[in-house]
Amino acid sequence: MADPFILTHATVATMGGGEAYGLLANAAIAVQDGLIAWVGKADALPAIYRDWPHTNLGGRLVTPAFIDCHTHIIHGGDRSAEFEMRLNGATYEEVARAGGGIVSTVTATRGASLDALIKGALARVDALLAEGVSTIEVKSGYGLERETELRMLRAARALEQHRPVRIKTSFLGAHAIPADYTGRADAYIDDVCIPALRAAHAESLVDAVDGFCEGIAFSPDQIARVFDVAQELGLPVKLHAEQLSNLGGAKMAARYAALSADHIEYIDEGGVAAMAEAGTVAVILPGAFYTLRETQMPPIAMLRQHGVAMALATDCNPGSSPMTSLLLTMNMACTLFRMTPEEALAGVTRHAAAALGLSDCGRLAAGYRADIAVWDVDHPAELAYRIGFNPLHARIFGGTR
Repeated sequence: MADPFILTHATVATMGGGEAYGLLANAAIAVQDGLIAWVGKADALPAIYRDWPHTNLGGRLVTPAFIDCHTHIIHGGDRSAEFEMRLNGATYEEVARAGGGIVSTVTATRGASLDALIKGALARVDALLAEGVSTIEVKSGYGLERETELRMLRAARALEQHRPVRIKTSFLGAHAIPADYTGRADAYIDDVCIPALRAAHAESLVDAVDGFCEGIAFSPDQIARVFDVAQELGLPVKLHAEQLSNLGGAKMAARYAALSADHIEYIDEGGVAAMAEAGTVAVILPGAFYTLRETQMPPIAMLRQHGVAMALATDCNPGSSPMTSLLLTMNMACTLFRMTPEEALAGVTRHAAAALGLSDCGRLAAGYRADIAVWDVDHPAELAYRIGFNPLHARIFGGTR
């Protein structure tokens, strides 16, 4: 375990509520045994910490390290050809129905070895870590058969052995219907998805269970069958819902006390109210909205009105959001969806933690993990304001600098 230390002469965005950003000027943070021991105004630093080694941050901004709570960074190949197709007028649904989309990535992923999947993902992980990310959610879903789904999850787990990062995995076997099960979605759920989920759980590869509830994927009733097994196994659930249409997926997910419902551009007020009652986080994904050139925006004002927490994530994937920047995600959320800079920062810290069921990170407070980002900026709003600019000064992971 690293030696204890003090960060001094800092502007600290605790993200703990109260004042805007939970902002503390002229603040200090004490770190010991990988945890935050104390945070507050520097002139109130308790005597027991004053002899610890000090690092003077020169007034720099300190925030919780970022959390990317929705990614598909484990995959084979790329889909740049489909990018061209969409620019020539094809819709995401038309590409998918023509055999492209998710299914094309499935072919590349099935042909990739474990080492190749890890190597490909590490480049994307490095881009996220360079922007102060400490925790990344990683989904399966490009195998659509047992062995590749398990290989993707093993690759995700292995990332922690190669980089100082915390990985949370989501089983996404109900992501798309493979070609050999066309027109037989229920049979795929029975023959492939549920057995693969049980096998992944037996191997301790799963932290949560996800699904894609959409006309080109699975119905709410089909997803519910997968969620029933997740409940049986004691696993929390989350859902891709209402991205392209409104099938009532978010409302169904809320019945299972889902951690999050993600995308939700087409959600109605009944779905938002159900999420609010269940405490389900809305994960907003502007990268996919931008890449697919969508026009239906998520109902940010309605989410605010109902008090639904809003997280942000890159949705890093080879087709609809080939993005590895949470800073850009924050800017897009503000410029495209009119979220505030404070909402954006909360979306990649405390609300992103909630979307993963984590209660030990996402804020700067005593007892929380010492996952910390130090920035060369004066005010938190600058993190969402700038485009294509990374002001990260230092990243601390679990108290290690």
